[in-house]
Amino acid sequence: MRFVQTTRRRARGHRALGAALASVVALATLTSCAEEPGAAGGKDGASITVGLTYTPNIQFSPFYVAAEKGYYKDAGLKVTLRHHGAAEDLFGALSSGKEDVIYAGGDEMLQARAQNVPVVDIATFYQKYPVGLIVPEDSEIRKPADLKGRKIGTPGPFGETYFGLLALLKEGGLSTKDARIQNIGFTQQAALTGNKVEGVMGYVNNDAVSFEEAGKEVRSMTLDPGRAGDPLVGVGLGAKKKTLDKRGADIRKFVDASLRGLRYAIDHQGEAIKLSEKYVPGLRGEKQRKNARAVLRASAPLMRNDQGELGTIDPQTWTRMADFMYEQGLLEKTVTPEDAYDTSYLPKS
Repeated sequence: MRFVQTTRRRARGHRALGAALASVVALATLTSCAEEPGAAGGKDGASITVGLTYTPNIQFSPFYVAAEKGYYKDAGLKVTLRHHGAAEDLFGALSSGKEDVIYAGGDEMLQARAQNVPVVDIATFYQKYPVGLIVPEDSEIRKPADLKGRKIGTPGPFGETYFGLLALLKEGGLSTKDARIQNIGFTQQAALTGNKVEGVMGYVNNDAVSFEEAGKEVRSMTLDPGRAGDPLVGVGLGAKKKTLDKRGADIRKFVDASLRGLRYAIDHQGEAIKLSEKYVPGLRGEKQRKNARAVLRASAPLMRNDQGELGTIDPQTWTRMADFMYEQGLLEKTVTPEDAYDTSYLPKS
């Protein structure tokens, strides 16, 4: 679950998954949350600070739940949930040591590694890539090959929505030259409803939900894993290798407690919303709760793999993603995918 930012760097670091609730958060609240992170866990536990990007939102409910249910405290951890400032680089606090763990996309981590940030994925929350092409229900666009010559809106040439578009085009045997791509910022609903484009790239568990809430009948075309499998890795937890080497035991406990929070949020969505009220301004309103329920309901199927597991890391997907991103010019240099993830921090089954 991710959400929008206001600059290119921020857009790469956040996704639009929380945009439906962002309007309820005043700028003063954002600043306050960034400056005064909330601690969760025992006072005397090992301290871990996790970067959750800048706007408190239902997308982060697994962490809110883990805090409120005492999972971090039970693990002997004092966890700080740190929401970034609006102008902050996604991996800046991780690089400087201000954060121990970051919640970011696998694709973003791969880009960071290409820029010499030694971040390692230690758990993947989104087992299915949450981005898709959103079109009107009666659209003639039915498969990726149908994008040829079509006017497609995307926030810009960055982030998961753009990566997803490139992957859909490749799936259809097309390139960016074959479609009429327009950079529309985060105005997907207005652009599609106003017929300025024929389809928009967005998040199936947030943007598509917003269309439905507005009464616009749409459907989403997502990547088809097929025999090759997804070429992209969704959002998960990352940490610097130095941190993993020094604090491996604490990080394992944090991953386990966070995945417990994720499982509880999926299985008890109503209670997850209630537990998140303390962290998300405006969530007590009926409209906001209704949206949160819809977002969680749409997110749950994306969090489990085909075996129903949570947090798993698929090495083959990382290899495919490294090849795909390099071919598409999304990496500044080649990256060894095996160095970008470590499965040993996941709970033992």
